[in-house]
Amino acid sequence: MPPQSAQPERAPVALTEADGQHAVLTFSGILDAQALPELEELLSDRRLRQAATWAWNMTGLERLGLACAYALLRAVTHAPETVTVTVRGARRAVQRTLRHAGLDTVVTIEE
Repeated sequence: MPPQSAQPERAPVALTEADGQHAVLTFSGILDAQALPELEELLSDRRLRQAATWAWNMTGLERLGLACAYALLRAVTHAPETVTVTVRGARRAVQRTLRHAGLDTVVTIEE
């Protein structure tokens, strides 16, 4: 019997929807410094940059590293002023990290 290949690990963040007006980023697992290059690459995606509203689905995110929170802050502050960002489903610990990085001043965090 051939050895089973390991399933590829799912990325902790993915652009799951983008239609030119609206973009959804879905977060899962642990988003820490190891995932920072992937996160920064995703945040520069043209489809995300063209959307007027960004929704961040953080329901599946267990932990958010401060370096990644600052990357999210940079993405929002460098986006056009017309972009609105809503965070949905973030756990208390994740919300705390978002607030610590100052994201609560530029995004809407839904409880």
